[in-house]
Amino acid sequence: MNGFEDRFITVPATMLPEELRRALLGEFATRQGYDSGDTGEGERGWVDELEAQLSRGELLIIHDLLTETTEVMTPEQRRRFIRRFDELDDDQPG
Repeated sequence: MNGFEDRFITVPATMLPEELRRALLGEFATRQGYDSGDTGEGERGWVDELEAQLSRGELLIIHDLLTETTEVMTPEQRRRFIRRFDELDDDQPG
């Protein structure tokens, strides 16, 4: 495999079971340092807000075909990730 598009795919949110999608969003909220007290509903409140952001395209679900891992990220985080991935890929021989 070579190149970002050969290794990573954007997964439509509707393709994931709700339980899995909400678990991914919960992990994203934790990683981003969201304060679970801010919504008054704990993590569930943040996950509800993140679901809305996902439906508006403000968040993306990216799956790595090589490692079989899935991450949630913003479009800006995806752009930075692609740039970093391409830099590392350019450093590889072959």
